[in-house]
Amino acid sequence: MSGTNWDHELDARGLLCPLPVLKARKRLQALAPGAVLRMLADDPAAVIDVPHFCAEAGHTLVDTAEEDNAQVYLIRKA
Repeated sequence: MSGTNWDHELDARGLLCPLPVLKARKRLQALAPGAVLRMLADDPAAVIDVPHFCAEAGHTLVDTAEEDNAQVYLIRKA
């Protein structure tokens, strides 16, 4: 993962599509523009859903990684 720090974390492990993205959307609404959300998800569909959500909503997908059998996404709020 890049050296990017994050402001908030969302553990969406165990949740299936579309819940990880819906929870990320709700959490991001409460954050200030430029804030970074670190989201963990283990739903196989998240690798498609999260980048698509970021592109549609105008957020920046800063980085992705694999950690403890989960995907990690760093999302910067638009």
